[in-house]
Amino acid sequence: MTISGRLDLVGTTELWQTACELIEHRRPRQLRLRAANIDYCDGTGIGLLVEMERLTVRYGGSFELEGLRDEFAKLREQFVLSDLAELPSSRPRPCCLPEATGMAVVKTWQALRALIAFTGELSIALLAALRCPRSVRWRDVWLIAEKAGADALPIVALLSFLVGLIMAFQAAIPMRQFGTEIYVANLIGLATLRELGPLMTAIILAGRSASAFAAEIGTMKVNEEIDALTTMGLAPVPFLVVTRVLAALFVTPLLTLFADLLGLAGGSVVLLSLNYPLVTYIHQVQSAVGMGDCLGGLAKSLVFGIIIAAIGCLHGLRTGRGASAVGDAATRAVVSGIVLIVIGDGIFSVLYYYLGI
Repeated sequence: MTISGRLDLVGTTELWQTACELIEHRRPRQLRLRAANIDYCDGTGIGLLVEMERLTVRYGGSFELEGLRDEFAKLREQFVLSDLAELPSSRPRPCCLPEATGMAVVKTWQALRALIAFTGELSIALLAALRCPRSVRWRDVWLIAEKAGADALPIVALLSFLVGLIMAFQAAIPMRQFGTEIYVANLIGLATLRELGPLMTAIILAGRSASAFAAEIGTMKVNEEIDALTTMGLAPVPFLVVTRVLAALFVTPLLTLFADLLGLAGGSVVLLSLNYPLVTYIHQVQSAVGMGDCLGGLAKSLVFGIIIAAIGCLHGLRTGRGASAVGDAATRAVVSGIVLIVIGDGIFSVLYYYLGI
């Protein structure tokens, strides 16, 4: 076989499949490749020569390269065929159902172990911060609180107002049949203070702040800044995670109160459109809800804030290597955060039911 011309990216791409298919079809006992007329050869061209030799040896033949120019031969000598003889196939091996199930179970177990270990480490770090508040970097706490709290006010206000408005309109349709539109205020008050306010705020922060925490810490992990902190004797959890958890713990109840107010305002628009005065709506809400409903929602928001910050930081610390690792960590943080928020909300609902709250 004779090869001539330029073995650059374009020429090699056109020749690669043809040469490999010819060797696989013929399976020669001896292949003598004349390369004296090769004018230019870069890394892709050398890759083609190595692949032809590897296929020939694989099918039991011998390979001989003749006339390759010295500057190209030096580049070819850097590759040892014995190291390339067992290259895996470019196509991944199909995975059977039992193997896929086992891999999923192992990954789930590893994630659960990491979550338990991280929870214990974070609890110890928070107790240490409680015993010695001066050890906390409060400037970073306030800065993170501003980014996660004050900057999130517009989106929280918009969504809470619209959700309250939509719920009031949807509830007014069946209640109009019985002439009880005024009880829309009771529904909006109870649903907003006990459920929708904390839940909507937590979901917004999970998509906004948890992903930001995971991306920030994940970028530090990819850039080996986490390893540098560990080398300097600074544990990542007290140094990076505690500040974000404290910031989320402060801002989530405040955002929840703001969401409650805007949700009630959205419901009032519907009652005003039904020719009910605003004072009637206010008195109806006051008669339907109490301080316990408001405090119950705030208790949820405290737990949701811890979940959001902790999950974001956990997936940031578990970021892998590569260009897409940070994006994957942010995605996992949002998904895991929302799932844990819904699970926590269900636990609170059952607990409140049995406590009669």
